[in-house]
Amino acid sequence: MVQEVRRTVFKHGLAFYGTLSFVASFFGARLFATLNPTVTVVRGGIHFHHFWYGLAMVVSTGWLGITLSNERMGRNLAIIFGLGAGLIGDEVGLLLTFGDYTSNLTEIFFVGAIAFIILVTLLSRGREHIEREVINISRRERMTQIGVFVGAFSVIFFAVDNWAVGLAVLGLGILVYLWGFEREKRPRSLRSLAS
Repeated sequence: MVQEVRRTVFKHGLAFYGTLSFVASFFGARLFATLNPTVTVVRGGIHFHHFWYGLAMVVSTGWLGITLSNERMGRNLAIIFGLGAGLIGDEVGLLLTFGDYTSNLTEIFFVGAIAFIILVTLLSRGREHIEREVINISRRERMTQIGVFVGAFSVIFFAVDNWAVGLAVLGLGILVYLWGFEREKRPRSLRSLAS
């Protein structure tokens, strides 16, 4: 028996459809729930939150995406998958707190999900550039970058009026930066020595 092996390729168009649908669904559900806080679906004493509908959409489109290999259908499934993921994402705070729909965990999830999608897209599109400009740098330069990050991160502690921790983190950032700092070496020529 001969098996066909296909190389998996990241499909940017499907990712775009799914991400756009996720954002639209997330904000649509958030807007509807904010404007209509008393509208609920209750059947037999069970409150059906919209994450149940989102879960049904994600599971069904995931299964159909595995079993079908139709390009046009794949785009439609990506749209439905994104819409379902947005409905689930809107209620992450409710799911994690077991009942607090207004939890700020939902917004944190949304920002994290979008950041993850952007990073994955950047990595898939510009891997060679990222390797050259981010990964393949000297240890000293990496230390200066870590120092800058840690030093700038200290602002969070100053913002919450925790000066002791803020100064300690800022000092650590400066130390790491100085440890990695390396002056640019200039070529010496006979003219520069003469002057």
